[in-house]
Amino acid sequence: MKRMGMIFRAKANKALDRAEDPRETLDYSYQKQLELLQKVRRGVADVATSRKRLELQLNQLQGQSAKLEDQGRKALALGREDLAREALSRRASLQQQVSDLEVQHQTLQGEEEKLTLAAQRLQAKVDAFRTKKETIKATYTAAQAQTRIAESFSGISEEMSDVGLAIQRAEDKTAQLQARAGAIDELLASGALDDQSGLARDDIQTELDRLSGGTDVELELQRMKAELAGGPSAQQQAIEGGAQGTAQPSQSQHRFDKQ
Repeated sequence: MKRMGMIFRAKANKALDRAEDPRETLDYSYQKQLELLQKVRRGVADVATSRKRLELQLNQLQGQSAKLEDQGRKALALGREDLAREALSRRASLQQQVSDLEVQHQTLQGEEEKLTLAAQRLQAKVDAFRTKKETIKATYTAAQAQTRIAESFSGISEEMSDVGLAIQRAEDKTAQLQARAGAIDELLASGALDDQSGLARDDIQTELDRLSGGTDVELELQRMKAELAGGPSAQQQAIEGGAQGTAQPSQSQHRFDKQ
Protein backbone atom coordinates (compact mmCIF):
# COMPACT_ATOMS: atom_id res chain seq x y z
CA MET A 1 0.00 0.00 0.00
CA LYS A 2 2.85 2.36 0.78
CA ARG A 3 4.41 1.70 -2.59
CA MET A 4 1.08 2.24 -4.36
CA GLY A 5 0.65 5.52 -2.53
CA MET A 6 4.12 6.64 -3.58
CA ILE A 7 3.42 5.69 -7.20
CA PHE A 8 0.10 7.54 -7.12
CA ARG A 9 1.72 10.67 -5.70
CA ALA A 10 4.52 10.51 -8.27
CA LYS A 11 2.06 10.23 -11.15
CA ALA A 12 -0.13 12.98 -9.70
CA ASN A 13 2.91 15.23 -9.31
CA LYS A 14 3.93 14.56 -12.91
CA ALA A 15 0.42 15.29 -14.15
CA LEU A 16 0.31 18.53 -12.17
CA ASP A 17 3.72 19.52 -13.51
CA ARG A 18 2.47 19.05 -17.06
CA ALA A 19 -0.74 20.97 -16.36
CA GLU A 20 1.00 23.84 -14.57
CA ASP A 21 1.60 26.93 -16.65
CA PRO A 22 4.10 29.37 -15.04
CA ARG A 23 2.39 32.27 -16.74
CA GLU A 24 -0.92 31.46 -15.09
CA THR A 25 0.83 31.08 -11.72
CA LEU A 26 2.46 34.49 -12.11
CA ASP A 27 -0.84 36.11 -13.06
CA TYR A 28 -2.51 34.52 -10.03
CA SER A 29 0.24 35.77 -7.69
CA TYR A 30 -0.03 39.25 -9.17
CA GLN A 31 -3.78 39.21 -8.65
CA LYS A 32 -3.31 38.24 -4.98
CA GLN A 33 -0.84 41.08 -4.49
CA LEU A 34 -3.31 43.53 -6.00
CA GLU A 35 -5.97 42.28 -3.60
CA LEU A 36 -3.59 42.76 -0.66
CA LEU A 37 -2.72 46.25 -1.86
CA GLN A 38 -6.41 47.06 -2.12
CA LYS A 39 -6.96 45.91 1.48
CA VAL A 40 -4.09 48.09 2.70
CA ARG A 41 -5.52 51.06 0.86
CA ARG A 42 -8.92 50.44 2.41
CA GLY A 43 -7.21 50.28 5.82
CA VAL A 44 -5.54 53.64 5.18
CA ALA A 45 -8.88 55.10 4.15
CA ASP A 46 -10.60 53.74 7.28
CA VAL A 47 -7.92 55.15 9.58
CA ALA A 48 -8.05 58.50 7.81
CA THR A 49 -11.83 58.54 8.21
CA SER A 50 -11.54 57.84 11.93
CA ARG A 51 -8.92 60.53 12.27
CA LYS A 52 -11.12 63.02 10.49
CA ARG A 53 -14.06 62.14 12.75
CA LEU A 54 -11.92 62.77 15.83
CA GLU A 55 -10.85 66.09 14.42
CA LEU A 56 -14.50 67.10 14.01
CA GLN A 57 -15.23 66.06 17.60
CA LEU A 58 -12.21 67.99 18.84
CA ASN A 59 -13.29 71.08 17.01
CA GLN A 60 -16.77 70.75 18.48
CA LEU A 61 -15.49 70.23 22.04
CA GLN A 62 -13.03 73.07 21.72
CA GLY A 63 -15.89 75.31 20.55
CA GLN A 64 -18.00 74.30 23.56
CA SER A 65 -15.02 74.86 25.88
CA ALA A 66 -14.51 78.35 24.52
CA LYS A 67 -18.20 79.09 24.92
CA LEU A 68 -18.21 77.92 28.57
CA GLU A 69 -15.17 80.04 29.27
CA ASP A 70 -16.93 83.07 27.83
CA GLN A 71 -20.05 82.32 29.89
CA GLY A 72 -17.96 82.10 33.08
CA ARG A 73 -16.41 85.49 32.38
CA LYS A 74 -19.81 87.08 31.84
CA ALA A 75 -21.29 85.47 35.00
CA LEU A 76 -18.33 86.63 37.06
CA ALA A 77 -18.71 90.13 35.65
CA LEU A 78 -22.35 90.13 36.70
CA GLY A 79 -21.48 88.99 40.21
CA ARG A 80 -22.76 85.48 39.69
CA GLU A 81 -19.82 83.56 40.97
CA ASP A 82 -21.87 80.38 41.23
CA LEU A 83 -22.68 80.46 37.51
CA ALA A 84 -19.06 81.22 36.72
CA ARG A 85 -17.93 78.23 38.83
CA GLU A 86 -20.46 75.92 37.02
CA ALA A 87 -19.30 77.10 33.62
CA LEU A 88 -15.65 76.55 34.50
CA SER A 89 -16.47 73.10 35.95
CA ARG A 90 -18.12 72.05 32.71
CA ARG A 91 -15.24 73.49 30.75
CA ALA A 92 -12.79 71.42 32.79
CA SER A 93 -14.76 68.26 31.98
CA LEU A 94 -14.70 69.13 28.30
CA GLN A 95 -10.98 69.76 28.44
CA GLN A 96 -10.46 66.23 29.76
CA GLN A 97 -12.39 64.88 26.80
CA VAL A 98 -10.38 67.04 24.45
CA SER A 99 -7.15 65.69 25.93
CA ASP A 100 -8.32 62.10 25.48
CA LEU A 101 -9.39 62.77 21.90
CA GLU A 102 -6.09 64.44 21.12
CA VAL A 103 -4.23 61.34 22.30
CA GLN A 104 -6.46 59.15 20.11
CA HIS A 105 -5.97 61.55 17.21
CA GLN A 106 -2.19 61.33 17.49
CA THR A 107 -2.39 57.53 17.65
CA LEU A 108 -4.60 57.36 14.55
CA GLN A 109 -2.40 59.83 12.74
CA GLY A 110 0.65 57.66 13.45
CA GLU A 111 -1.18 54.53 12.25
CA GLU A 112 -2.28 56.36 9.14
CA GLU A 113 1.27 57.38 8.34
CA LYS A 114 2.51 53.81 8.82
CA LEU A 115 -0.22 52.37 6.64
CA THR A 116 0.37 55.01 3.99
CA LEU A 117 4.08 54.19 3.93
CA ALA A 118 3.32 50.45 3.81
CA ALA A 119 0.88 51.01 0.95
CA GLN A 120 3.50 52.97 -0.97
CA ARG A 121 6.10 50.25 -0.46
CA LEU A 122 3.64 47.55 -1.40
CA GLN A 123 2.66 49.51 -4.48
CA ALA A 124 6.31 49.70 -5.52
CA LYS A 125 6.72 45.94 -4.99
CA VAL A 126 3.57 45.19 -6.97
CA ASP A 127 4.77 47.38 -9.84
CA ALA A 128 8.17 45.69 -9.79
CA PHE A 129 6.56 42.27 -9.67
CA ARG A 130 4.29 43.17 -12.58
CA THR A 131 7.30 44.20 -14.69
CA LYS A 132 9.20 41.05 -13.74
CA LYS A 133 6.10 38.95 -14.35
CA GLU A 134 5.67 40.24 -17.88
CA THR A 135 9.37 39.74 -18.56
CA ILE A 136 9.26 36.15 -17.32
CA LYS A 137 6.10 35.45 -19.29
CA ALA A 138 7.65 36.82 -22.49
CA THR A 139 10.85 34.83 -21.91
CA TYR A 140 8.88 31.67 -21.17
CA THR A 141 6.76 32.09 -24.30
CA ALA A 142 9.87 32.63 -26.43
CA ALA A 143 11.61 29.62 -24.88
CA GLN A 144 8.51 27.50 -25.42
CA ALA A 145 8.37 28.51 -29.09
CA GLN A 146 12.10 27.81 -29.54
CA THR A 147 11.69 24.41 -27.91
CA ARG A 148 8.81 23.50 -30.20
CA ILE A 149 10.77 24.60 -33.27
CA ALA A 150 13.83 22.65 -32.13
CA GLU A 151 11.70 19.57 -31.45
CA SER A 152 10.12 19.89 -34.88
CA PHE A 153 13.53 20.08 -36.56
CA SER A 154 14.90 17.18 -34.53
CA GLY A 155 11.74 15.13 -34.96
CA ILE A 156 11.25 14.43 -31.24
CA SER A 157 8.02 16.35 -30.84
CA GLU A 158 4.81 14.34 -30.62
CA GLU A 159 3.41 15.76 -33.87
CA MET A 160 6.60 15.19 -35.84
CA SER A 161 7.05 11.76 -34.28
CA ASP A 162 3.59 10.77 -35.50
CA VAL A 163 4.39 12.09 -38.98
CA GLY A 164 7.73 10.26 -38.98
CA LEU A 165 6.08 6.99 -37.94
CA ALA A 166 3.43 7.37 -40.65
CA ILE A 167 6.12 7.95 -43.29
CA GLN A 168 8.11 4.97 -42.04
CA ARG A 169 5.05 2.72 -42.16
CA ALA A 170 4.23 3.90 -45.69
CA GLU A 171 7.80 3.26 -46.86
CA ASP A 172 7.85 -0.19 -45.25
CA LYS A 173 4.53 -1.13 -46.82
CA THR A 174 5.64 0.13 -50.24
CA ALA A 175 8.90 -1.84 -50.02
CA GLN A 176 6.98 -4.95 -48.98
CA LEU A 177 4.59 -4.62 -51.94
CA GLN A 178 7.49 -4.05 -54.34
CA ALA A 179 9.31 -7.11 -53.02
CA ARG A 180 6.16 -9.22 -53.30
CA ALA A 181 5.54 -8.08 -56.87
CA GLY A 182 9.15 -8.86 -57.85
CA ALA A 183 8.97 -12.29 -56.25
CA ILE A 184 5.74 -13.11 -58.09
CA ASP A 185 7.29 -12.02 -61.40
CA GLU A 186 10.31 -14.26 -60.79
CA LEU A 187 8.10 -17.23 -59.90
CA LEU A 188 5.96 -16.72 -62.99
CA ALA A 189 9.06 -16.48 -65.19
CA SER A 190 10.55 -19.66 -63.74
CA GLY A 191 7.29 -21.55 -64.11
CA ALA A 192 6.92 -22.16 -60.40
CA LEU A 193 3.54 -20.41 -60.57
CA ASP A 194 0.94 -20.93 -63.26
CA ASP A 195 -0.29 -17.96 -65.23
CA GLN A 196 -3.99 -17.65 -64.34
CA SER A 197 -4.66 -15.07 -67.05
CA GLY A 198 -5.85 -17.77 -69.46
CA LEU A 199 -3.02 -17.30 -71.98
CA ALA A 200 -1.02 -20.43 -72.84
CA ARG A 201 2.65 -20.14 -72.12
CA ASP A 202 4.97 -20.93 -75.07
CA ASP A 203 8.13 -22.44 -73.58
CA ILE A 204 9.86 -22.69 -76.97
CA GLN A 205 9.25 -19.03 -77.78
CA THR A 206 10.47 -18.05 -74.33
CA GLU A 207 13.71 -19.99 -74.87
CA LEU A 208 14.16 -18.48 -78.34
CA ASP A 209 13.64 -15.00 -76.95
CA ARG A 210 16.24 -15.68 -74.31
CA LEU A 211 18.80 -16.97 -76.86
CA SER A 212 18.01 -14.13 -79.22
CA GLY A 213 18.54 -11.64 -76.48
CA GLY A 214 21.93 -13.10 -75.73
CA THR A 215 22.90 -13.07 -79.44
CA ASP A 216 21.93 -9.44 -79.76
CA VAL A 217 24.19 -8.62 -76.84
CA GLU A 218 27.11 -10.50 -78.41
CA LEU A 219 26.60 -8.74 -81.75
CA GLU A 220 26.48 -5.37 -80.05
CA LEU A 221 29.66 -6.21 -78.14
CA GLN A 222 31.48 -7.20 -81.37
CA ARG A 223 30.33 -4.02 -83.09
CA MET A 224 31.65 -1.87 -80.26
CA LYS A 225 35.00 -3.72 -80.34
CA ALA A 226 35.22 -3.22 -84.09
CA GLU A 227 34.51 0.50 -83.78
CA LEU A 228 37.20 0.86 -81.14
CA ALA A 229 39.69 -1.05 -83.34
CA GLY A 230 38.84 1.09 -86.37
CA GLY A 231 37.65 -1.86 -88.42
CA PRO A 232 34.30 -2.69 -90.02
CA SER A 233 31.30 -2.84 -87.82
CA ALA A 234 30.25 -6.02 -86.14
CA GLN A 235 26.95 -5.81 -87.90
CA GLN A 236 28.56 -5.84 -91.33
CA GLN A 237 30.80 -8.74 -90.28
CA ALA A 238 27.78 -10.61 -89.03
CA ILE A 239 25.97 -9.98 -92.32
CA GLU A 240 28.97 -11.05 -94.43
CA GLY A 241 29.52 -14.07 -92.25
CA GLY A 242 25.89 -14.97 -92.58
CA ALA A 243 26.02 -14.61 -96.36
CA GLN A 244 29.09 -16.80 -96.66
CA GLY A 245 27.52 -19.35 -94.38
CA THR A 246 24.48 -19.38 -96.61
CA ALA A 247 26.54 -19.73 -99.83
CA GLN A 248 28.69 -22.62 -98.63
CA PRO A 249 25.80 -25.04 -98.15
CA SER A 250 24.66 -24.19 -101.67
CA GLN A 251 28.08 -25.13 -103.22
CA SER A 252 28.17 -28.37 -101.25
CA GLN A 253 24.72 -29.21 -102.48
CA HIS A 254 25.84 -28.48 -106.08
CA ARG A 255 28.79 -30.84 -105.76
CA PHE A 256 26.56 -33.48 -104.32
CA ASP A 257 24.22 -33.08 -107.27
CA LYS A 258 27.09 -33.54 -109.72
CA GLN A 259 28.18 -36.73 -108.12
